[in-house]
Amino acid sequence: MQIFNRTEELESLRKRLATRKSTLVHGPSGAGKTLLLQQAIPGFGNILYCPSSSSPQAVSHCLAELLAARNDPTVLRVCKGNFDALLGKSSVSLKGIVSDALRAGGYMIVLDHLNRPSPALGAMTRELMYSCSTPVIAVARSAHMEDAGSVSALLPDRSERLAIKNFDSDTAKAFALEVCEQQQLEAENLHSVLGSMIKSSEGNPGAIIRMIAMAKQSKYRNEDHIKWSPLYIDFLMEWAAANAL
Repeated sequence: MQIFNRTEELESLRKRLATRKSTLVHGPSGAGKTLLLQQAIPGFGNILYCPSSSSPQAVSHCLAELLAARNDPTVLRVCKGNFDALLGKSSVSLKGIVSDALRAGGYMIVLDHLNRPSPALGAMTRELMYSCSTPVIAVARSAHMEDAGSVSALLPDRSERLAIKNFDSDTAKAFALEVCEQQQLEAENLHSVLGSMIKSSEGNPGAIIRMIAMAKQSKYRNEDHIKWSPLYIDFLMEWAAANAL
């Protein structure tokens, strides 16, 4: 899926990457945060992207893999070409190796999918930003403590945060129509179903995409009609499970 009506947010993100500005990117699940990152990152060659940032250990291992894949001289010197030996080191040793590489390498780090990060992960993020002089793009479902957790205190100012919001109703309608065209979804009651989708999703693009995909399934069809009620009930159950903390 291509970026839809996110020019301002995309340019803001690219500017922050270009100026090496640490930022908390926040917005509801499905709003398109990861998609924006995927569009912005290829223009910059020094970014280390961690797709899942659940713990300091997970982040350290991800960064070590990324640095090794880039043939970072600090990491190569330590592992001597034996990547398995590198990952076999203790968490403390691996963290030290990664920190040394970051200090010398001029990288930026993206920590995607922060969900209730622990104080330990917050402390690690602080160390990355300050001790290692490495800008961090932290990505969470909201700017509040339950999602950004201990990381949010490191980026308290509005200038250090980028909100990715759901679409307004008119934009959501245009987006839904475009997705329907791409997915070749047709039905006699399509107009009313899309209205329900937009209202129930509160303009969330990810939710709209998922419900349109479900509307193509035979179990949610009655001849040329979409069975909205069972589709929406099943969607709610699936969405809640996918976004459970």
